[in-house]
Amino acid sequence: MIIKKAEYLISSPDFAQCPAPDRPEYAFIGRSNVGKSSLINMLANNQKLAKTSSSPGKTQMINHFTITSSPSELSKNTDQWYLVDLPGYGFAKVSQSSRRKWEQMIENYLRKRENLLHVFVLIDSRIPPQKIDLDFINQLGVWQVPFNIIFTKSDKEKQSVVAANVKAFFEAMRKTWQFLPLHFVTSAIKKQGRDKILAFINQSNKEW
Repeated sequence: MIIKKAEYLISSPDFAQCPAPDRPEYAFIGRSNVGKSSLINMLANNQKLAKTSSSPGKTQMINHFTITSSPSELSKNTDQWYLVDLPGYGFAKVSQSSRRKWEQMIENYLRKRENLLHVFVLIDSRIPPQKIDLDFINQLGVWQVPFNIIFTKSDKEKQSVVAANVKAFFEAMRKTWQFLPLHFVTSAIKKQGRDKILAFINQSNKEW
C-alpha cells in the first residue's frame, strides 16, 4: 500500500458526532505514552499528522484522519479510509469524572461504530505483560470487537528482550483466549512493521 495523502479531519467528543460511516475505519489505542502518535505518523508517512506529547493523556477525543492510498506504486486506483486516534486507557492524572467520561466515550465508539473494521491495540514491547493491557483486550473480547496487537518501541530494547516480552504476553493471553490475534512488532524510528500493517489494512479495504 502507498499512502498518497493523510489529513486531519475532526476531533469528536462522542461517537454520535463522528463523520459519516461511509468508508473503512481503523482505530489505534493503547496505554498513555505507548508511542501511539509516533506510530500513526510513521504509518501515514507524515511526522506532523498526530501531535506527539511528553505529557501522557493529551488525546482526549476521537480523532479522525482521512487517508487516501493506492494498493501499489503502479496502481492508479485509490482507496479512502479513516484512521482513528483514540484516547489512551490507563489515563494520566485526571479526575475520576473525566476518566469515566473518557471510558464511556471509548466504549460507545468501539461498540457502536458500524464501519470500524479493526482496532489496533498498542503494547510497549520493552516491558513484561501488564494487567491493564490484558484487561482491556479481554473487554474487547466481551464486546466482540475485532482487534490486532501492535508491539511498539522495539528499537529501544534488545531484540531478545522484545521477543521474550511478546512471548510472555501471548502466554498470558492464552489463559483466557483460545485463538490469538495477529500481531506486529514495530519501531516508529526504523519504520519496522509499517509495510505489514499497511498490507493488512489494504487487504481489509478490499473486503469492505
